[in-house]
Amino acid sequence: MPTVAVTDASFEADVLKSDKPVLVDFWADWCGPCKMIGPSLEEISEELGDKVTIAKMDIMANTEVPGQIGVKSIPLMVLFKDGKPVAQKLGAAPKSALKGWLESEL
Repeated sequence: MPTVAVTDASFEADVLKSDKPVLVDFWADWCGPCKMIGPSLEEISEELGDKVTIAKMDIMANTEVPGQIGVKSIPLMVLFKDGKPVAQKLGAAPKSALKGWLESEL
């Protein structure tokens, strides 16, 4: 299952009202570490897609939700369950570390 792009407009439906956990990756085009973890998140999405949706939000195109959540640094990954943020991870990490962290939170 590929990653899903979410926007300020689709955030409520795609993330807050999702029937399974959603990991939102807050990123921007100019962010090198964001680009580094992109392929890892795609692979994790393929591997864990039955348990969690991996979503990406471009903070330059969408400012409302990142502002509400208090995104100050990127890449920031926030895991939402039942419409609430339950865990977050700041900064790039190897795929194995990202996947291990996510699995431990699910």
